[in-house]
Amino acid sequence: MSLDSLHDLYVDELKDLYNAENQLLKALPRMAKAASSAELKAALTEHLTVTQK
Repeated sequence: MSLDSLHDLYVDELKDLYNAENQLLKALPRMAKAASSAELKAALTEHLTVTQK
């Protein structure tokens, strides 16, 4: 993809961030399930809730 303007760069970066958020939404529940610490599990679950919003 050729980034010929700042607008193109901005849109490309937004797409990357959107993709990362979607990957995180899939990964966080698995990470929380695998967490051995109750505190870590709670933090990951809270992060999932915030990310979903």
